[in-house]
Amino acid sequence: MNDKINPIRPTDDEARRLGRDLIDGASFGALGVIDPATGAPMVTRVAIARDETGDPMTLISSLSQHTTALQANTACSLMVGEPGDKGDPLTHPRLTLQCAAQFVPRPGADHDALRALYLQQQPKATLYIDFGDFVLVRLRPVAALLNGGFGKAYRLTPGDLGPRDGVS
Repeated sequence: MNDKINPIRPTDDEARRLGRDLIDGASFGALGVIDPATGAPMVTRVAIARDETGDPMTLISSLSQHTTALQANTACSLMVGEPGDKGDPLTHPRLTLQCAAQFVPRPGADHDALRALYLQQQPKATLYIDFGDFVLVRLRPVAALLNGGFGKAYRLTPGDLGPRDGVS
C-alpha cells in the first residue's frame, strides 16, 4: 500500500495566471543546461525578454559555455521568480520552465523583429546586441513546474501558459 501524498495540485486558472505573470514579470532568470564536456548540469543567470508569442528569449554570447551546451543539446530549463524583500524565500512563487532552445539566425526578418522586441524590453543590451558573437535564442516551453509557495505545486503545459497575445 502506498500512502505517499501527491504534492501536485490540479492545475487551475489561478495557477495558469501566476505562471504567466511570472514569465511576463521576469527580466532575468536562471538558465540550466547540460555541459557537453562533463555531462554535469550547469546554471547561469541570463537576461530575458518575451517574443511575439510571449515565450521567453535570451541573448547569449557564442563565447560562453552555456551557448556551447545549448548547441550540443537544446533541452534546457529556465527558472523565473524572485523572493521578495521579506519572509522566507521558499514562500515566494517561482516557475521552472522545461524548454527547447531555438537559435535565431541572422541576418533575417525573424532576427530583426526579435532584436527590436528584445531591445524594447532590455534597452541596455543596445551596447552589445550587434556584436558578432551574440545570438538571440528562443526558449520554447515544453513543460513547466510552478511552485506558488508552500503547498502550492502545479504541473503546467505550454497551453496553460497561454493565451499569449504578444508583447505590448
